[in-house]
Amino acid sequence: MKTGVLLQARIGSTRLPGKALLPLAGCTVLEHVLAAAKQIKTDIHVLVTDHRSMELFRPYTLAAGFELFEGPADDVLARYCIAAEFYQVDRVVRATGDNPLVSAKLANKNLVMHASHRADLSRFKGAPLGTGVEVVETWALQESAMRSADPYEHEHITTYMLRRQDEYRVVELDVAEQYLFPEGSVTLDTEADYRHLSAIFSDLYRGNPISIEELIVWLRKNRPAIPGREG
Repeated sequence: MKTGVLLQARIGSTRLPGKALLPLAGCTVLEHVLAAAKQIKTDIHVLVTDHRSMELFRPYTLAAGFELFEGPADDVLARYCIAAEFYQVDRVVRATGDNPLVSAKLANKNLVMHASHRADLSRFKGAPLGTGVEVVETWALQESAMRSADPYEHEHITTYMLRRQDEYRVVELDVAEQYLFPEGSVTLDTEADYRHLSAIFSDLYRGNPISIEELIVWLRKNRPAIPGREG
C-alpha cells in the first residue's frame, strides 16, 4: 500500500490572484504549505499543478523535497487521478496550497483513522477550517472521475463521494477536544484572510511550521479580533 501527499496548487486565483506566492513571515504562502505537508508521514510528496504554474513553483517544490507534476488546469479530479496513477499511489492525502497552517499532526492521525476504519474517504470535523486534509483511496477517485460529468465534482474532488455515502465508506469524526475550534478559519481566499494569516504568523512563526496546539490557543485568545470572512 503506497500512500502519497498530493498537494494541489496553481497560480491562477480569481478572488486573490497569485496567492500561493504572497509573502508571509519571510517566506511565500506556498513554502509554508510545503514545509507543513512534508511532515505528513507518507511514501511520497507531490505538488500537482498546471502548466502555467510549473516553472513558478519549481524552485520551491524542489527545495522542500516535493515532486512536481503537471496536469489539467481546469479538472482537478483528473489532475489527481493522473498523478496518482503516475506515482502508483494507492492512497492519497489531499491537501491544498491555500492552507499554510495545515496540520501534519491531524493529517497523521487521519491516516491512522482511515486505515483502522477501512475507509474510502476520511476526514476530521471541528478543527479550524484550513488545518485539515482528506484521505481517500485512489480507486475511489478514479471511479468518481469516470462516473461524474458534473464540473463542480471535478473541481472539488471528493464531492462525488460525499454525495453518495450509501456507495462509499465515508468516515467523518470529530477531532479531539483540544483541537476543537469549528468557528476558526485559517484558509486563504481573500484579502481579509491574508491579513488574518499575517497576524498569526507575525505572532507565532519562528522558522518551523506552527503547531495546531499553538494555533488553537491563539485563535481562542484572539477570537474577538478575527475578521469576518468575505464572499
